[in-house]
Amino acid sequence: MTKTVTPDFASNAYAVIMAGGRGERFWPLSRISRPKQFLDIFGGTPLLGIAVERLQGLIPPERILIITSADLVEASRAAAPTLPAENVIGEPFGRDTAAACALGTALVAARQGGDSATVAILTADQLMEDLDVYRQTLRDAHALAAAEPVIVTIGITPTYAATGFGYVEVAEPLDFAAPTEFHKVARFVEKPDAETAAAYVVGGRHFWNAGMFIWSVSTFNAALQRSKPELAAAIEAVKPAIGTPAFAAALESAYNKIERISVDYAVMEHADNIAMARGKFGWDDVGSWTAIGSHFPADEADNVRLGATELMNARGNIVVSDADHLVAVYGADDLVVVHTGDATLVCPRDKVAEIKGLVARIGQRPDGAKLT
Repeated sequence: MTKTVTPDFASNAYAVIMAGGRGERFWPLSRISRPKQFLDIFGGTPLLGIAVERLQGLIPPERILIITSADLVEASRAAAPTLPAENVIGEPFGRDTAAACALGTALVAARQGGDSATVAILTADQLMEDLDVYRQTLRDAHALAAAEPVIVTIGITPTYAATGFGYVEVAEPLDFAAPTEFHKVARFVEKPDAETAAAYVVGGRHFWNAGMFIWSVSTFNAALQRSKPELAAAIEAVKPAIGTPAFAAALESAYNKIERISVDYAVMEHADNIAMARGKFGWDDVGSWTAIGSHFPADEADNVRLGATELMNARGNIVVSDADHLVAVYGADDLVVVHTGDATLVCPRDKVAEIKGLVARIGQRPDGAKLT
């Protein structure tokens, strides 16, 4: 790897924020029409708005795009009001992250910079700390992607034996002149068992896969053409319609031909030109209600309480309500209790990541509209 730096890379640097998730693990506060990325419990700003705000000073609003579902376009525009309305694009239906990445990259290619532009693929439902370090990491990753034909992923040093995350195993460091530490990626590892995850924490070669990627348009297109030529062809057919009234129909036609597959399976597992940027900033994927415990202070009994709550002889609970409805907990430990106007969740804290199954069952009820 050469020590090449492209000083003007930022003029062609873009960000694509994927915001199509449904956030079932935050039911009953999140709903089909208001999924996790629109929750404003973390500081009063929706998670999607936070994702846009933390790019301030790095990438201007006109070069930030949001890929969401067609029915969430207006809500996304409201959550990110600094972006031009045309920068929020709705998919006709979900096809997982490979399609969203391919579409976002094609939309960037249609703008200034074309195939030489660099793209950061980000998500709408994560929280970061140490934002100066986060921005520097993205800046350096864009520079590397502009200088070399590599796909950059961001890895986070594991702080505990997480079995719910994928991991990145690194090989030798890359010789690239930047504040951020880069390594060649040996392989991606699926969610490990507890014993393996514990070994990863102490081993020093495995990092949490943060689900963020940075590439140049040309590098990604080449990788997609090699591993998923049918997806590449489907998105290629949409390109002449970008920016015209025919775009929506062309996109729906293409998506009818696209399989549902993640970018990890479609591209990453087949590529041999992946580098990892070591992310030394605070990171939380906000995957379930237990994430609340990391972002709000606990009382003397280790309870995290939001809204009107009263707890007695209770320890280690997460209790969420609104200001007008009192939730009282007595003699119970390690629960998640969430109250909304039309539904209440009560769940053991160590089972909260499994409520997607419960949400699916609720959707089969005659009053399944409580998911909307």
